[in-house]
Formats: sequence, structure tokens, C-alpha cells
Amino acid sequence: MANPSFQCLGTSIDVPNVQALAASIANPADVPPRYVRPEAKADPVASDGDSELPVIDFSRLLHHRFSREESAKLHHACADWGFFQLINHGVPDQATEKMKADIVEFFKLPLEEKKAFAQLPNSLEGYGQAFVVSDDQKLDWADMLYLITRPLHSRNIDLWPAKPLTFRDSLSCYSMELKSVAGTLLEVMAKNLGVAPEEFSTIFQDQPQGVKINYYPPCPRADEVLGLSSHTDGTGLTLLLHVNDVEGLQIRKGGNWFPVKPLPGAITAYIGDIIEILSNGVYKSLEHRAIINLKEERITIAALHGPREDSVIDPLTEIVKGCKPKYVSMSYGEFMKTYLSTKLEGRRLVESLML
Repeated sequence: MANPSFQCLGTSIDVPNVQALAASIANPADVPPRYVRPEAKADPVASDGDSELPVIDFSRLLHHRFSREESAKLHHACADWGFFQLINHGVPDQATEKMKADIVEFFKLPLEEKKAFAQLPNSLEGYGQAFVVSDDQKLDWADMLYLITRPLHSRNIDLWPAKPLTFRDSLSCYSMELKSVAGTLLEVMAKNLGVAPEEFSTIFQDQPQGVKINYYPPCPRADEVLGLSSHTDGTGLTLLLHVNDVEGLQIRKGGNWFPVKPLPGAITAYIGDIIEILSNGVYKSLEHRAIINLKEERITIAALHGPREDSVIDPLTEIVKGCKPKYVSMSYGEFMKTYLSTKLEGRRLVESLML
């Protein structure tokens, strides 16, 4: 059966729409070989009791009586894990629930309606896929919708879904709420690193933000495919919201994969490559991946917060006083050009920038 396809970023490579592909599969043998990933079950996965992420109470960061203690917990979480669950984050339930509902409704639309917002040639933004750089590359079992949300003048509203009718307003509201959360976290991180908050606020001026909405269909060979290949985020700070209750995020630490069990109402936050480099490796951008469920779809929305486009990315002067920089210096534009032109492959890119 022929499947509708996308043309991937910067290439002429056509790849199937995975949601349509999954719906067409009658038995496990029908899963195309390009999706079968031996590494999906090759590495050890930690038991449930070993996999609890640090939990940071955002409201305590804002409270003068508890801020020092909670700031210390945040510093440890960023340095040891690079991941944490953020509770009491202050994003109104109405904003998150409306965003979730609209995302679910978007993926229920007929494929042709979704493809009205497909990626344009040589662009990541829109509905489709990314990081496919060759005709023989293994593929992820997922579709995505990527949209630039900040700064406001960078928005391409034509690529924002017009259905459901409230989608655009919901995303605009949600992204603004996360801007506030990210701004506070970045300020506290800067102080914890011994850096003037103005340093971070200059680098992350206007808080450039994009959202990546991932749709992972169920698969009859769930333990042999990957929803998202092992990678690190080429950004500063990611705030991930689980749209439904299906788990699938795994973090690699100490050679093991740790499954993330989201707390109700929590946002999963994690450090990207840019903050690892700025902190000279004090904060960690850990490898992570998404696995697939046998019977249920999984949907997430990740808000990616990066630096200004004209930023130079290198270890901050205050941090490398008395020690040597561990990473090369390069423009953010050059970094992203490299990041987007290679397939997802663990920590390979960020480690290639180490001195």
C-alpha cells in the first residue's frame, strides 16, 4: 500500500507519514525494515526504583524563605542529571489543558488537512519530519509539527494550524506562559553558576522559542522501533509537557536508560547543548530518546528556548576563570547549521565540540 510522504528538511528524500503508515499495518511483519532498530532493546534499562528524576518546586524558587534551598536542588539537578520535573510551575491549568485538547484534535484531522501546514522546502517549520539526511538512514516512528513562537515577529502564522479554531490562540497563550517560566529558571541557573543574570539575559534576549509537537503512533513491533532517536537538544532549555498519560521518554545516564514517569501536572525540564557549553560542562545535556507503546499513541509538546541568532556560543568568561575552556567557540548560526544537517546520534555533536 502506498503511503503519503513528506520531503525532509534540506533534502529531496521522501519519508512516509508515520501516522498514516501505522494505520495501514495489519500485522507486525508489515513494519518496513527502515524502522526496525536493533539498538531499541540492546541497551539496559534501569528498574523503576532507580529512575526517579529530581523534582523542583518552582513556587519555592520564587519564595524568599525557601529560594536558597530550592536553588541548590536545582543546581544539583542540572549538574548531575540535566533533567528535572518542575512542579507548581504556575502555568494555569486552563492554558495547558486547552493546548493539550487542541493538539489531540489536530492529529485527528484527515491527513490532507494536516498537510496544508506541511514544511516548506529547506525549512524545519511546519508539519513533517526532520533529521533525515540519506535514503538508507533508519527512520523514527513519529511525525512532528514544529512552529516558531518567539520572538513574535518570527512567527509564520500560515503554518500554524487553523483547525481546531482555537489552536493558534491556545499556542500563543501557552508559549507566553512558558516564556515566563523559562526566564526565571535561566536567571536562577545563572546565579547558581556564579554568572551575572545579565549575562544570560543578553544571550537569551527576547527568549527565542520554538515548539516541537511529536505524535508517536502505536506499533505492533514497539520494542523494535524508536519514536525519537537518541540525541541531545541543540538549544538552551527545553520544557516538555506530556499531552496524554502514555510514557516513553528515556534518559541515558551512566550507561543505562532511565524511564521518565511524569508527575501529574508537572513539566519535564532539561538542559540543552548550549547551556552545557556556556557552563563549560558544569551543567549536562544528557542523551535521551523516545520509545513506542504497543497499543496507545503518545503525544508531547516541547518548548525549546535558545539564544539570540547572533550569539557566539562558548564557555562564559566568569566560569573559566582559573581553568581552561572545554569547548570550542562558534556562532550559534554555525552550530545550528551543523545540528540540523546531521542525523540524531546521541552526544556525538556536542562531544565533537570539546577541546
